Amino acid sequence: MRHFGHIPSASRAGLFHCEPAVFTADSPARTLAVALGATLYSPATRPRLAEDIRKQAARGVASMVLCLEDSISDGEVEAGEENLVRQFAALADEEDSRGHAAGEDAPTPGDLPLLFIRVRRPEQITDLVSRLGETVRLLSGFVLPKFTEARGQAFLEALTEAERAGGRRLFAMPVLESPELLHLETRAETLAGIAALTEKYRERVLALRLGVTDFCSAYGLRRSPDMTAYDVKIVAHVIADVVNVLGRADGTGFTITGPVWEYFRPGERMFKPQLRRSPFLEGRAEDLRTALIEHAMDGLLREIELDRANGLLGKTCIHPTHVLPVHALSVVSHEEWSDAQDILRPEQCGGGVLRSAYTNKMNEVKPHRAWAERTLLRAEVFGVAKEDVGFVELLTAGLAG
Repeated sequence: MRHFGHIPSASRAGLFHCEPAVFTADSPARTLAVALGATLYSPATRPRLAEDIRKQAARGVASMVLCLEDSISDGEVEAGEENLVRQFAALADEEDSRGHAAGEDAPTPGDLPLLFIRVRRPEQITDLVSRLGETVRLLSGFVLPKFTEARGQAFLEALTEAERAGGRRLFAMPVLESPELLHLETRAETLAGIAALTEKYRERVLALRLGVTDFCSAYGLRRSPDMTAYDVKIVAHVIADVVNVLGRADGTGFTITGPVWEYFRPGERMFKPQLRRSPFLEGRAEDLRTALIEHAMDGLLREIELDRANGLLGKTCIHPTHVLPVHALSVVSHEEWSDAQDILRPEQCGGGVLRSAYTNKMNEVKPHRAWAERTLLRAEVFGVAKEDVGFVELLTAGLAG
């Protein structure tokens, strides 16, 4: 897999100073946590799920969650489990056919996204791994709902058991969405418990996900498309506390992903036709194209930027049109890359202050070191844009691909 790998290599060469690196499901956890990017959720009951997965991979999706929890009704769980087993078998058959055609003895999940299953109960983890059989090789892990220390222990024990039984590394992605985390009187204790448990199972926890919809539900709230999660103060305070305890850059923290953006317009390729058909694109094409894109996605774009500013990386997505904007805004700008490179030069290990190569800021070596390290890891996974390439160019190239 490679971010922006769905666009032609010549187009990538024109966009990137440093192209995104290739990664696989077997890459180091540190890489995969960043590479998740926009994680697309899909109900596990979809009858053509294997085809959907292939289609989304071809459009640049690098991680997907196949959901047996909130996205389906209580009465559909058994059917969803059965469907997952069938769809994984279909994916594996296609992988095997492709591998044998290429002369490989042991086919691997080539260009499939990282696949996770969101379960409701701990016992589903061991049961599904058993039922998947050898097709478990296509699975990267499980998403654990309403995670707290009390509820999470059983999930992580089940994951450990399933990993041994399946003979494959399996990651957990706990979802932080419980009332105990939201309510002020229990938040500190809940966060401390989550920190202790995730530290115990650190090698199995890939990332922590935020369930902002559940937070809003507890107070009968729903943000409008003109508002971000950070405009809902009760939610913003929880995000801040989660990052404070669980997202530290001192080696104790985890990757924390951004909350879901729940608004979209009809039609999966909504931006491309707008850009193509607008009668105003002659003359001031670039300015108007930029304005059109920003108008269509303004709330989402603002929330992605605020996610980054508040220490979150990647995003939960429930519609395919959200994926490319998340990835386009994850690409490291040439200016960011230049600053990070300067800060981490060996001769600067003793500290000090440097004027940036862009001569518009001061880079303080010690205070900015953690930022620089995170920036270069993101650059490895999402690439570094050329000096004159920005969000619009990345977005339109991705749509064309």
